[in-house]
Amino acid sequence: MQPCLVLFDFDGTLADTAPDLAAAANRQRSYRGLDPLPYEALRPYASHGARGLLKAALDLDPGSEEYERSRQQFLQDYAQDMLTHTRLFSGIDALLDQLADASVGWGIVTNKVESLALPIVRHLGLEPRCRVTVGGDTTPHAKPHPEPLLHAARQAGFTPDQCLYVGDDERDIVAGKAAGMATVVAAYGYCSLDDPNRWQADAIARQPADLWPIIQRWAQQREPNPLP
Repeated sequence: MQPCLVLFDFDGTLADTAPDLAAAANRQRSYRGLDPLPYEALRPYASHGARGLLKAALDLDPGSEEYERSRQQFLQDYAQDMLTHTRLFSGIDALLDQLADASVGWGIVTNKVESLALPIVRHLGLEPRCRVTVGGDTTPHAKPHPEPLLHAARQAGFTPDQCLYVGDDERDIVAGKAAGMATVVAAYGYCSLDDPNRWQADAIARQPADLWPIIQRWAQQREPNPLP
């Protein structure tokens, strides 16, 4: 197999972080004497961070007078309890073993700021296995800008055409395509409010088990003389 690198989004792609994010969003409602929203109502917004969850929970936009204070409170509450229910999606650990067995490196590119992302990466035991972790504040830009992906590739010693990016949000696919990388939608993640078919990614994984065959096909196509 030719040298290649698989980069993953984090929330909704590698890790199921929605339960802890939803709990932090509902805590903002409790401060206002509001009943909690069902988890199912908040889960689709988990990949959108504080902005998406505050919109879903409180109908707050960045232009709202309460927004910045609420955002800071949300982030504080989330940081205190972000390791309670967060787990790798079922099948992801096996996928990472398959990548290791095939000597395929992998990394993480997330819009979660480093101060939140890195403790979770360590908690889940991913740090020793991960070639590079890029947070939303690692570079001057966040996705959908391609720079975080390009930075990850440079740090790991790969060119964009040697990289494949997997994510569950349209901005992941936009960023990956702009960076010149192959792209895969993690449709098992938090993209239920949209139709990932219209994002024009190179492939769609409906479940984590779909990823390894997709990665193998992509790697095979990159071989100088791929098998028929």
